[in-house]
Amino acid sequence: MRKRILVAEDHEDNRQILRDLLASGGFDMIEARDGEQAVAIAETTHPDLILMDIQLPVIDGYEATRRIKAQPSLKAIPIIMVTSYALSGDEEKARQAGCDDYVAKPYSPRQLLAKIRHYI
Repeated sequence: MRKRILVAEDHEDNRQILRDLLASGGFDMIEARDGEQAVAIAETTHPDLILMDIQLPVIDGYEATRRIKAQPSLKAIPIIMVTSYALSGDEEKARQAGCDDYVAKPYSPRQLLAKIRHYI
């Protein structure tokens, strides 16, 4: 069975890039356009991994990550923060929120796939 990856990203262009990349890597992609939707989708689908943007509408990626990791049934799901919001200290904030890894945009597609495969 193909692994399912939840992508929490509000920009369609970025979702399309990830859609193509994940499909080429043999993964199925589930999409969320805001942080609140990402939490709800994680609760109902239990994806194998989550790619989370920081800057999301409704609730940001940090808060969405905290809410997901606070749930015993979801806390083991690896979350990789993928963001262009790469300021000093952001990686540490992402890890404090519960993210397992951090990737700054622009990223190498090959390296992102390698990170994903490392976790699932």
